[in-house]
Amino acid sequence: MKPLALIFASFLLFTEPISAVEIASSEQKVLTDLFHSTNGESWTTPWDLNQPVSSWKGVEIKSGHVVGINLFANNLSGVLPESLGELTHLVHLNLAFNKISGQLPKNIVSLQNLKVLKLEMNRIKGSLPSGIGNMTRLEEFSIFNNFLSGPIPESFGTLKQLKILNLSSNNLKGIIPSSIGNLTQLEKLGLFENALEGSIPNDMGKLSSLKELVLANNAFDGAIPAEIAQLDNLEILQLQNNRFDSFDALQQMDKNQFLVFDTDEKELRPNFKKLNLERTRMADTKFEDVDDNE
Repeated sequence: MKPLALIFASFLLFTEPISAVEIASSEQKVLTDLFHSTNGESWTTPWDLNQPVSSWKGVEIKSGHVVGINLFANNLSGVLPESLGELTHLVHLNLAFNKISGQLPKNIVSLQNLKVLKLEMNRIKGSLPSGIGNMTRLEEFSIFNNFLSGPIPESFGTLKQLKILNLSSNNLKGIIPSSIGNLTQLEKLGLFENALEGSIPNDMGKLSSLKELVLANNAFDGAIPAEIAQLDNLEILQLQNNRFDSFDALQQMDKNQFLVFDTDEKELRPNFKKLNLERTRMADTKFEDVDDNE
């Protein structure tokens, strides 16, 4: 029988090289790119680049790959590096409530394993990438309160797993693409406070899982589609400060289903559950973001 000390030494010999290499050098480089391009030295909790990646705040590693980055409210400033799209194993990315500026990296659409993308409360500008439809595993995309412009890409309609889509408080223009009606798993849709226009597409009546629909503070017009009355799971509906000329379809909805109901049609209000409507307006609640993964 071998001495115990010899067995232990052999164990260390064979395990040390494995523990020394936590992730591929290419992935570590992307993380250092992120650190330097967002002024990592000024972060609330900066990374010590001389320490193992596993010790860096908010970095989750699984099977030798970076699968999560959570730097919520960590005082990031500057721009996101183009190399970010090389973290192809990334599942969760939360950079919300920081001071990130510039445009979204073009190859962010390469993150095809990503399920959660949270970038709300930053200073990101430019347009949403048309190739966002490549990110077919997305379940949550939240980028409210930035400076995004341009249209809502038609390709959002291919994100069949999407449950939360919040594009509120930006400078988006154009219409709601009818492809949004393909998102049958969608539970929350926030388009509050943009420059969107046109009518609500009838296809939105297909969103049978929808619980929250917030379209307030835009320039939508026409009549509320009758198909909206089919949304039996809807609990929050905010349509105020638009240009709708008919709310007749809403008369068909069950008044007991709403927790929040707000339109410019005052005659409708007595027909719904009594609410403190001023307190429940999206303008008061849109910043209440909770980081569930911190």
